Amino acid sequence: MDNEGTPNVAMKKANLTPKAIIYKKFGDKAVYKVEELEESTQDGCPRLARAQKRPPLFRCILQLPEFSVVSETCKRKKDAEQSAAEIALHKLGIHPSMNNPTVQDPWDELVARVSYLFSNEFLPTLNPLSGHFRAVLRREGDLNGSVPISVIASCDSKINNLCKSINPKAESDPLLLTSLIMMNASRLPKSVYASKDQLWVCRKDPYPTEIVQPLITQEESISVQAMHIPYSQEKTVAPLTLKFSSNGYYLDVIAQYLGVTNASRVLLSRTIGKASSEMRFYFAIPEPSMLDSSMDFLNMNEVSNSKGTFNSRASYISGQIISGDAILASVGYMWRSADLFHEDVTPCTYYRLIISKIPGGIFKLSREAVLTSELPLGFITRTNWRGLYPREILCAFCRNHRLSEPVFCTKSNSPFETSQSDKTTVAESALSASGGRSVPIEIKFRCEVKLFSRCQDLILECSPKQFYKRQNDAIQNAALTVLSCLNTSLKDSYMPLNLVDVRFNYENFVKVFSLCRSIHESWAMDLNCRNQIFKIEGPELGSSPCNGSLVCIRYFVYLVIEGGDAKECLESCDEFEFEIGNGAVLPHLEACVIQMFVDQTASFSMELPSKEWILAAAVDSAKILSLLSSTESEGHCLEYNLSLLRIVEPLEERMEQALFSPPLSKQRLEYALQHIKKSDATSLVDFGCGSGSLLQSILDYPTSLEKIAGVDISQKSLNRAAKVLHTKLSSNSDAIMPSANLKSVLLYEGSITVFDSRMCAFDIGTCLEVIEHMEEDQACLFGDIVLSSFRPKILIVSTPNYEYNVILQRSNPSSHEDDPDEKTQSESCKFRNHDHKFEWTRKQFSHWALELAKRHNYSVEFGGVGGSAELEPGFASQIAVFRRGIQSQVDDCPMNIGLSHCYEVIWEWGCSNSVSSSLW
Repeated sequence: MDNEGTPNVAMKKANLTPKAIIYKKFGDKAVYKVEELEESTQDGCPRLARAQKRPPLFRCILQLPEFSVVSETCKRKKDAEQSAAEIALHKLGIHPSMNNPTVQDPWDELVARVSYLFSNEFLPTLNPLSGHFRAVLRREGDLNGSVPISVIASCDSKINNLCKSINPKAESDPLLLTSLIMMNASRLPKSVYASKDQLWVCRKDPYPTEIVQPLITQEESISVQAMHIPYSQEKTVAPLTLKFSSNGYYLDVIAQYLGVTNASRVLLSRTIGKASSEMRFYFAIPEPSMLDSSMDFLNMNEVSNSKGTFNSRASYISGQIISGDAILASVGYMWRSADLFHEDVTPCTYYRLIISKIPGGIFKLSREAVLTSELPLGFITRTNWRGLYPREILCAFCRNHRLSEPVFCTKSNSPFETSQSDKTTVAESALSASGGRSVPIEIKFRCEVKLFSRCQDLILECSPKQFYKRQNDAIQNAALTVLSCLNTSLKDSYMPLNLVDVRFNYENFVKVFSLCRSIHESWAMDLNCRNQIFKIEGPELGSSPCNGSLVCIRYFVYLVIEGGDAKECLESCDEFEFEIGNGAVLPHLEACVIQMFVDQTASFSMELPSKEWILAAAVDSAKILSLLSSTESEGHCLEYNLSLLRIVEPLEERMEQALFSPPLSKQRLEYALQHIKKSDATSLVDFGCGSGSLLQSILDYPTSLEKIAGVDISQKSLNRAAKVLHTKLSSNSDAIMPSANLKSVLLYEGSITVFDSRMCAFDIGTCLEVIEHMEEDQACLFGDIVLSSFRPKILIVSTPNYEYNVILQRSNPSSHEDDPDEKTQSESCKFRNHDHKFEWTRKQFSHWALELAKRHNYSVEFGGVGGSAELEPGFASQIAVFRRGIQSQVDDCPMNIGLSHCYEVIWEWGCSNSVSSSLW
């Protein structure tokens, strides 16, 4: 390497503007976006605010491959662009002068910086690089005082930034960083000597004794745990112990482990993990025949398919080109300390670095529950969310992959954000619907998200159509949509999945994420329950979870060796909270918890996931490795032991319990039971039976019912219902069971908006607090299907009265658990449950029920529980009781409808042999 490699830049005297310098360095990669700032003033009356005409102001956003900057506010677009360029140059460490503002400046600054590093002033400073300068003074022989160029390139941030300004590819290539410094070797002052062949730099004259003597201290001999990462993925990553002597240079020890002569042949990656960490990869400089500094790191298709020594695992974690075998170690010098810093790097550390590259892994780590938690399905409320929020996870994901920060753009349904013609239409519609009166428009929000590479290439865009009442909910749900899509695309498919709301740019996606598939394809985390049996012990008293409940459990996860001879705890938590029904934990764990009561314990076994997940969870990696390698792992399993500590019921139930005694839910059940007893019916089907609260209550009352059935779309809820019903029916004899006439109980899984001929001919149908969980058109479809096809003699439907919410919410005691965003909604009441798609007023419910009854020859009467029909605002829970007309009493099931079995039988019981069968 000699000076001829340095670019010959003409020393022009003509002035170059900041924008011109940026263009010379980045070309079309520098993107300027100028936006006009609109300002308005108001007179004394806010309702008559008028925009006063002022000269426009402009602001410019300049996006470079490595970062973006925002200009100052300027009166001209050109000035805004120049301002942004000037700020960017300052951030790059480039200081253009009026006499010679050429691109030669970074080279000059690079030489000046290297010269300063070997000055008497730098050595005593407490700097990560000065620690290396002091350590090499303990080296023996010809290497005494010689500093590896790779150390200067990687450990000095100013030199690193200057190299990146000269060639942006140096960001991802440690070898290129070293090369750029060597290209200036002949330009260094005479006091500094650079060895081009040996790749080190030293002072020609020794440091003065009075400076060196106080700085050279004897360090203790230490042993540090590290990880050896072979470049071949067929070879296993293995722990390694590095032993550093008291009188040597630690990089020389690492060089020996890598099979090279000394530290000058070792390259260092950027630091990995937290900012204060010194964890990085160390790898040997490739042989000259294998060097290819022109390799494009972003084009990972060619890299991963090459037959060279490219280390895909180390490169994936670091985001840099790493070749050959590598050592991952946390050792080095820190700011404000002269001592050698070191931490152990275990298999747990290594595998957690890898899972932090996928969204689900980031969430698992934020909850410290690798084998238990899952990325939730939806963001319902901040109250019940645990772990990092979706937006924070997405930002962390972008940082881990060295992408630009995600761009969030919120939009509202406000007419003031639409065109002038749209404003007129919205305003006219609002006035027309209100009879000419001014009606406040409920503002809702949605959020669009875009992900860009460092080079500002679009990777994906998410444009959800759903609106939310709160801006934060829109942002968090949009981020979660992107995370879920990325989670699936990175782990399960090489092709990104284009969904309705998310669109990928395939070419750019592959450039950035093509290594993910080769790393994660063997990481199977699809745990299967071994025998589908949950061993639950303890009294079945108190409360049990339902959808929306926030539960707290204590759990332990054990690795059980085949035969049960030994087991080792992998993961545990004394208090672990999660929301039921949101997919925040493993499906089998949630299915177990939903069948438990408070203070019960449970256990179940799961098949082993891939070894990587186990080691990411295990703190004592060495012991787990020995257990896994000592015997065949086919007979091993995971054992989950848990206790249900407490349950925080959904906000809806808390509000109702605060105002009503007995709770509104029990009053609804009592209302339905009274109508059942009066009807002398022999069969009943509960549509949307959930966990079977009505069916359980029927067992405690003397009725004429002989056959009862429940239908629900949630298998978890049905499993819970089956467990409780089975326990009750098995423990009662005909002599003491109130519902002695009962002969058959069935539970079906299916949608209540889908026809199944087995639902015909039931005397009574019930649907308590269910329809509000559907979209309104689906609620109307349900009513039509039940009354036109199933045609029960009586149908009982209950739903919340929206007008009563103001009383319920006023009675809800203030709690730190309440979502602070919800407390800002004062003008209109919120729904009682976050899962409610609508809540009807008395007028809306009456209109729906009367029209439904009229279409299908039913009569309908209205009632309710909680409150009074004579007092405003009526009942808290409004109920409609439909009765089939006299002329159609014989039409239990229309003759023109054939047999159709769309529902799946989940559980059934018959009194003839007192035996129940189930699929749960």
